Amino acid sequence: MELRQLEYFVAVAEEANFTRAAARVHISQSGISAQIRQLEADLGATLIDRSGRSATLTEAGSAALAHARAALACAAALRQAVDEVNGLIRGHLVVGMVTACTVTPLFDTLAAYHLAHPGVAISLVEDNSDRLIERVRSGTVDVALIGAAGGPPEDLESLLIVSEGLAAAVVPDHPLAARRHTTLQGLIAYPIVCLPAGTGIRAVFDQACAARGVQPVIALEASAPAAVVDLAARGLGVAVLSESIVASECDRLSAITLDDIDTPAVLALVWSDSQSPALRELIGHSRQHLSSVALASSEQGQTGRSVR
Repeated sequence: MELRQLEYFVAVAEEANFTRAAARVHISQSGISAQIRQLEADLGATLIDRSGRSATLTEAGSAALAHARAALACAAALRQAVDEVNGLIRGHLVVGMVTACTVTPLFDTLAAYHLAHPGVAISLVEDNSDRLIERVRSGTVDVALIGAAGGPPEDLESLLIVSEGLAAAVVPDHPLAARRHTTLQGLIAYPIVCLPAGTGIRAVFDQACAARGVQPVIALEASAPAAVVDLAARGLGVAVLSESIVASECDRLSAITLDDIDTPAVLALVWSDSQSPALRELIGHSRQHLSSVALASSEQGQTGRSVR
């Protein structure tokens, strides 16, 4: 019996499919099948029922699964303990990033971390903020850069990067352009162009509308703030974005202050409180490099392009 065979067995049990499990552990399907058959031969019992469309556990397989996971966890803990004594950090981190993110200090963080700890493999995934938060909670993502309404989720550890209000933007000849200020009631008389549900800015906007009993017409949605700006610049609706995005587009759009939205949209790094050494080091690098985002936001009003 080998640890890799236990890893393959757990992968098949969790994926319920040999093809997906093989891709997960980076081995061919024939290879993973052969290794599990060898494990079954060593144990003298069939662990996986292969007769159906999906791979399911036999009674023996169900009994073995918890022990296989425990053995793998013990092996990982052993390696981690020795690595800490030797000052080594290695492993694999999955980093989540809100779709169309333009916070370049995040990439600076990853580059500096990779240089300092080349033994840690990094995977980068994009998704909307709501799904990234759930993936951090479930443990499929180790740390994620997300947008949220008001503040980061209280059940997760977090590093607040940017917090700012919302504003509207319209073409110069739009009826709202001459007013410079409006309320949500005045705003919803016009079609809205906004980010999709699951983003921080949209959450702030939807919550404010619900609190005041107004129902906006979302004419168009785009995943990237720059696309929302481009659509509004073509007269297709009133853009609702962060204040700094709107301010940065003053050469082609007129900014409208929204007087009755008090909740800020925030950009934050979130992670679970169960930290591996690799994750602890990444958080340390993030505190160093991402602090520049908040500084730039307060001094120049430019990083709002990334508040989602």
